Amino acid sequence: MNKIEHIGIAVKDLDVSTPLFEKLFGSACYKTEEVASEGVKTAFFKTGPNKIELLEGISEDSPISKFIAKKGEGIHHIAFDVTDIEAEIKRLKAEGFVVLNETPKKGADNKWVAFLHPKGTNGVLIELCQERGE
Repeated sequence: MNKIEHIGIAVKDLDVSTPLFEKLFGSACYKTEEVASEGVKTAFFKTGPNKIELLEGISEDSPISKFIAKKGEGIHHIAFDVTDIEAEIKRLKAEGFVVLNETPKKGADNKWVAFLHPKGTNGVLIELCQERGE
């Protein structure tokens, strides 16, 4: 893993949370996007070399909406940049981690993504990200 790619924060309402985080960071959201396959709308921020992703569920049964119903708004996942996501999935599986999606899928911000089950990572949802290069 190369670096932390971003930290994902689950929010109830992007229309409320985006202005809040713009004030907090002192900078505007640089990108919004809907990822229908994940059931989310996202808003991205840059803070120095770091990125923050706000995630709002687009339906009551989306994973983010279920997360908020169970745990409330807050940190949802930590994403790590990887050079070769398929090799990293293979390596992590060999180390005994449970990969939630063994085939990378298209995620937000032009990335291939895969997730590790939080039961094997001390309750932290880990996302692997590789630039799609499209």
